[in-house]
Amino acid sequence: MNTELSESYQPDERYMQLALREAAEAAEAGEVPVGAVIVHGRSLIAKAHNQVELLKDPTAHAEIIAITQAASALGDWRLGDTVLYVTKEPCPMCAGAIVQARIPIVVWGMTDPSRGGARSLFQIFDHPNLNHRVTWMEGMLEAESRSLVQAFFRERRITGDG
Repeated sequence: MNTELSESYQPDERYMQLALREAAEAAEAGEVPVGAVIVHGRSLIAKAHNQVELLKDPTAHAEIIAITQAASALGDWRLGDTVLYVTKEPCPMCAGAIVQARIPIVVWGMTDPSRGGARSLFQIFDHPNLNHRVTWMEGMLEAESRSLVQAFFRERRITGDG
């Protein structure tokens, strides 16, 4: 974690479980299994999974879709007082969208050392020149998140779809 989470907010594993369900739906649909949910207070305001193949849209990542849903639910593009739970570390595109949306807290399952945009490959959340800081926590239900991704790509290699 880059900074201490506020004492008023403690990450809730139940929301990561919901994100994992979304990721499983993505895998069933032939999408890379990433799921995301956004919580405002104690209310779930968005849930999504990757839909790149379905929509033929390279921006249809779980985080982007969830951000769009949350902005619609709140009637504002500024998503302060929200928490994003996502099963895999956001890519650079998604990390940038999270900063732009002013999401203050992001909790993810597995870190992505080869494509991560939040802290692994790029440190977008901690970049000193950006006007918004994101507090993040990694590793919540990491084994479950990693297992979904590994099983998905193992199956794709076996069937020749990867």
